Amino acid sequence: MEAWIIIIVFLVCVFSTVPIGYAIGLSVVAYSLTAGTINMGYIASGLFAACDSFPLMAIPFFILSGALMEGGGLSRRLVLFFDSLVGHWTGGLAVVTVIACMFFGAISGSGPATTAAIGAIMVPTMVEKGYDKKFAMALVAASGCLGVIIPPSIPMVMYGISTNASVSTMFMGGFLPGITLGILLIIVAVRICKVNGYTGNGLKFSWKRVWIQFKDAFWAILTPVIILGGIYSGLFTPTEAAVISVVYGLIVGLFIYKELDLKKTYKKFAEAASTHGAVNIIVGTSTILGRVLTLEQIPDAIAKSMLSLTDNKIIILLLINLLLLACGCLLETTSSILILAPILYPVAASFGVDIVHFGILMVVNLAIGFITPPVGVNLFVACGIGKIPFMDLVKRILPFLVALIIGLLLITYIPAISLTLPRLLGYGG
Repeated sequence: MEAWIIIIVFLVCVFSTVPIGYAIGLSVVAYSLTAGTINMGYIASGLFAACDSFPLMAIPFFILSGALMEGGGLSRRLVLFFDSLVGHWTGGLAVVTVIACMFFGAISGSGPATTAAIGAIMVPTMVEKGYDKKFAMALVAASGCLGVIIPPSIPMVMYGISTNASVSTMFMGGFLPGITLGILLIIVAVRICKVNGYTGNGLKFSWKRVWIQFKDAFWAILTPVIILGGIYSGLFTPTEAAVISVVYGLIVGLFIYKELDLKKTYKKFAEAASTHGAVNIIVGTSTILGRVLTLEQIPDAIAKSMLSLTDNKIIILLLINLLLLACGCLLETTSSILILAPILYPVAASFGVDIVHFGILMVVNLAIGFITPPVGVNLFVACGIGKIPFMDLVKRILPFLVALIIGLLLITYIPAISLTLPRLLGYGG
């Protein structure tokens, strides 16, 4: 009965548009008042303990790093460099958009941040060259999903905290899945461009132009090399890498590109603090909810229910995918991982699914949630940038959604996509 109280209060809050962190917290409070199993002091101490984590420190720094690099002109220079390489192709600007989102994802680790940064640059250019604005915004929103799959990735940090998986191994596992999804999005985008006659940037390819843009974007291109190279060489941990990325972003933005000043820097710090404040509330309340669900033995009940349906690994993974896709439509990514990873991973592990492979599978599922209503954060970001109706964007996102789901199935049933690179680095999973 108490478990149903949690579910009912949570759903009422969600459909009443209560912020997800508060919705989770209110459902836990309702449980405390009705069940009497835990008291309010336990909830308060649990909220603090949930946020007292060294790996969790990476999240505010990656958020701040992405904000500083977007404000410091790094994202714009990346776009111009990739435009010099492939922008002259038919549908070249669409290809540039996807590649730029993949690369900026290696800086920000955030889907909405990637959508906002690249969308603000690419959409006006695409519209100027005759692209349909709704198509451009749909492409940016879909490509923004890659921001949490290409490492570094904030959801991967959360998964590592939830399951004790190695965050650096998760990062390495995200490369090939991210590239796979990016290629699928490019194929769909180019096909649509050819059907509609969308051209490139109108410029002839020039190695001179490539060299000029490369020199200008050099410090931006170097960012993921420093962050990821440092992690995999053992020089620093993912958390330390996040701090280094902030320092690097400040130096480049203030002294090299000189697009950051004190006022703009303060604004970016304030934006990052506000974003992380919301994330911290979700982390704390989700952790407490996870403990409550464990007390009520709900994870065991879910596991037994799924295992009672079938003992076929293919079907179990399909059911998990369907559950995660449904949760991605309703729940914020961080809370979904913190609540569901400890529940679902043991089920997958009983069928021999590797912890890193399952983590990538989970992150990809929830990344797709960025473009599925009603939550669909990337959709709302794109609507805000493009000033277009929400439902118009939802209709145009469908081809890209199909491409991402095809990619999800490939990643689910071909573990090598997620595990090849980690194994090359000595991962024994």
